[in-house]
Amino acid sequence: MFHDVVVIGGGGAGLRAAIAVAETNPRLSVAIVSKVYPMRSHTVSAEGGAAGVAAEDDSLDEHAYDTVSGSDWLCDQDAVEAFVHEAPRELLRLEHWGCPWSRQPDGRIAVRAFGGMKKKRTWFAADRTGFHLLHTLFQTALSYTDIVRYDEWYVTKILVDDGRAYGVVAIELATGRIETITASTVIVCTGGCGRVYPFTTNANIKTGDGMALAYRAGAPLKDMEFVQYHPTGLPFTGILITEAARAEGGWLLNKDGYRYLQDYDLGTASPTPVMRSMELGPRDRLSQAFVHEMEKGRTIDTPYGPIVHLDLRHLGAKLIDAKLPFVRELCSKYQNIDPVSELVPVRPVVHYMMGGVHTDIHGATPVQGLYAAGETACVSINGANRLGSNSLPECLVFGNRAGRAAAVFAGRYGDANVPRAILAQGRDEQRRLEQDLGRHANGRERIADIRTEMQTTMENGTGIYRDRDSMEKAADKLRELQERFAKAAIDDHSQTFNTELVALLELSFMLDVAESIVACALRREESRGAHQRTDFPDRDDDRYLAHSLIQRGSDGTGRVRYLPVTITRWPPGERVYGR
Repeated sequence: MFHDVVVIGGGGAGLRAAIAVAETNPRLSVAIVSKVYPMRSHTVSAEGGAAGVAAEDDSLDEHAYDTVSGSDWLCDQDAVEAFVHEAPRELLRLEHWGCPWSRQPDGRIAVRAFGGMKKKRTWFAADRTGFHLLHTLFQTALSYTDIVRYDEWYVTKILVDDGRAYGVVAIELATGRIETITASTVIVCTGGCGRVYPFTTNANIKTGDGMALAYRAGAPLKDMEFVQYHPTGLPFTGILITEAARAEGGWLLNKDGYRYLQDYDLGTASPTPVMRSMELGPRDRLSQAFVHEMEKGRTIDTPYGPIVHLDLRHLGAKLIDAKLPFVRELCSKYQNIDPVSELVPVRPVVHYMMGGVHTDIHGATPVQGLYAAGETACVSINGANRLGSNSLPECLVFGNRAGRAAAVFAGRYGDANVPRAILAQGRDEQRRLEQDLGRHANGRERIADIRTEMQTTMENGTGIYRDRDSMEKAADKLRELQERFAKAAIDDHSQTFNTELVALLELSFMLDVAESIVACALRREESRGAHQRTDFPDRDDDRYLAHSLIQRGSDGTGRVRYLPVTITRWPPGERVYGR
């Protein structure tokens, strides 16, 4: 099978990239290879909104500065300036394609405040923004006959020869059929890797597949040490209670019913009326404040760990039903409580990866013909800490950019003739997968045991706070788990929807990603954004105003080096919001 462009992943970034390819060059054949039906991609779970300058009292420079400051100056400012410039266009384009943005009484687009932003600039569709955004992209993609979908196909390898990507190998989950799909270009849009941690807002499909695929294909991963915890996840399930709940006026209370965030430096000095609430501080600092409250004995112990409460009662049923209906539904279904009259138990949960596949401003990786976009990529606009509501427009802006760049590359260099070495790699990968399917579990390591130990190791070693001792122990444990994984096996040897085989392959990817996170975190001897080291509590711009890049060596181990941050207009300063 041959396509001019293969897109791995059918979520927001993948669909936007495929549409961009079709718009740029209608003669190209585009394939979307997704391990789930596109409407089950994790984009659908985004609740709060998408940031883009819309109000008359806002500006592109203010959005850019908030993003730069929120990143703790680790983002590339040229990428941020391009992002804030194109985000409103992308959101308006979605409007034209049919996205039902919430409206003000006069008919204009409604915007809400979000953490770390001085102005109200987050567009929303109630609190189901990702749901409506993904539906809009999916129905738009259906109008392009040259976009072919491989739903419920799982990519296991990116094929590379002489530094250029030529396609993928994938399994059709319904039949077990293994196919080599050759292409002129490949775009990776598989989302994040939150499932390397035990407690996360991420769906089960978020296993870092694309990051590991690109890493094994020769592309470096960038800024992997920066793992964002969201301060308000439901206990046990990890389901997200959107930041929009706090944007609308929700309070965080400790066990004494006290709004404890007023005791912490959240970078919200002299708040404006829009940023009136300390609950709208940046996510990294809110999560860190929770840890301090826990250490002081001011959290509430539960069977699922310590919690605090989110108080929405004072907002009233009318506002909650109008702007936070999904929050009310989640609380009812998963906690058996009504936020109109009851407190909501919450705790920090792993939410987002600031790091990912190293790309330039057009989504291109150092591997020729290989592109990436969305959470799986690192451009970087997020640096050490992503501001809430920047991720959805990131998928749109850089999905569009990657798609257009890939279309130009495919039109210039593409043809149906692929090197023989690529076809040989495809046959080798098919034999490997057949061997994996034949692994017998008698007396061997179990997938679930290794996965659980990996997740516990990551939480203990590279959680909200880290130090050298905890991370070295994590690195040693992950090496042990890699050795044990080589002996792992499966009980299910059937061809049809073999979820155990998929779990085996996902675990292999997660272990690679986990090792890259720990390796990069160990090297960065400072505290910045979501990377907080108790043994190096200060930010160190002299040594670490740089991106970490980890490259996979021929022996399978990662080597870390640094790349300077691009600074265009805003030199490093103090992180302060709302001034």
